[in-house]
Amino acid sequence: MKAQHMTLAALKRRQRSSATNNGAASSLIAKFFAPLIAVITATMLLAACTGGSLTETSLNASPDANANPNGIEGGKVRIALLLPLSAEGRSAEIAKQMKQAAELALFEADNPNIVLIAKDTKGTPEGARMAASTAVSEGAEIVLGPLFATSVRAAAPIVQQASVPMVAFSSDESVAGNGVYLLSFLAGHDVSSIVSYAVSKGKRRFAAYLPQDQYGQIAERAFRRAVAAQGGEVVALATYPKDSNGLVKAAKPLAQQIKQNGADALFMPAGQKYLPQLASLLPYHEIDPKQVQILGSSRWDFATVGSQAPLRGGWFPAPDPKGWNKFKQRYTQTYGTIPTRITTLPYDAVSLAVSFARLGKGSRFSAATLTQAGGFSGVDGLFRLTQNGLSERRFAILQVQKFSNSIIQPAPNRFGADLF
Repeated sequence: MKAQHMTLAALKRRQRSSATNNGAASSLIAKFFAPLIAVITATMLLAACTGGSLTETSLNASPDANANPNGIEGGKVRIALLLPLSAEGRSAEIAKQMKQAAELALFEADNPNIVLIAKDTKGTPEGARMAASTAVSEGAEIVLGPLFATSVRAAAPIVQQASVPMVAFSSDESVAGNGVYLLSFLAGHDVSSIVSYAVSKGKRRFAAYLPQDQYGQIAERAFRRAVAAQGGEVVALATYPKDSNGLVKAAKPLAQQIKQNGADALFMPAGQKYLPQLASLLPYHEIDPKQVQILGSSRWDFATVGSQAPLRGGWFPAPDPKGWNKFKQRYTQTYGTIPTRITTLPYDAVSLAVSFARLGKGSRFSAATLTQAGGFSGVDGLFRLTQNGLSERRFAILQVQKFSNSIIQPAPNRFGADLF
């Protein structure tokens, strides 16, 4: 408790110092998250339990007017944060930034009745079990984290036995469910967005070049489903091993299929490591981006994607960058370093928990509360948690340019059957 108050005090001092030179960082309520669209009431929670639709909730919005302003019986609401703070390699540095992002969200919420309990999983299953057990014994009502799938799997039985929900940061869908929710960006969940947009622009005959790994398998299944659902056709598809020779060799027959079968869109969901080499193969095999629209995934969302000329004009799904840029500015002003992209997850997780902290103890972190159909607005846009423990997000469509990317289709502002 004492250490936590010291952390918040340090944040306040750092924010005041930053304000002297750069202006005070924006408050979460006034300048970042949109106002609460509808007040959360007991009636709305009942509607959620019975399948009714709840409106979108902005994180850290005003609490229920009927809730106890001091928490249950004047006590503190304890939120646990499980991260690999002493893990080997870069994991510890990432965990440190994630913890700082969580503290920033708590500071901006400015609610003295919230206590953030940070626990070190050490990056191991046993460490995660111990961290979860300690957090529960200290009265945590919700657990945020861990980061790794093995740690989530190890910690889950502890929190499930205590009927404490977990909002984890792993992207492994196999660990979700039974009170464990994944806030992370899940592989393949962005594919339908880019396919839907391409079809809306007249593309019907699709090709794909996918990596020979688990992500590639997930992306292929999502791609085939999305193309079929939109009335398109997959006319060419190839996979490549993760080595330069294999990648180049597999591209030649794919290029021939693209030309022979008249593909008008090529899906290449590679990340920053392999995308530049893939881009160089397009002109080599005489694939003209003016004739064949190049499509990507949210893995294209990195600053230098436009440095590859063949990718310019390509389309890919991603969160609206404005939210990330605003968050990055506040984080940098507070801590003096640029955060890694994953830091938005603990920030939004803490903000989500704080949003419901003043509801009654039996309902504030219940499944009905956490899985509101309307979802929530976070740093990376609209998202919601589902009953099966997964997350759903809505993406903007961006077009690659040399120095920056432009939004050509805003992200949907609601969840519904139609993406566009």
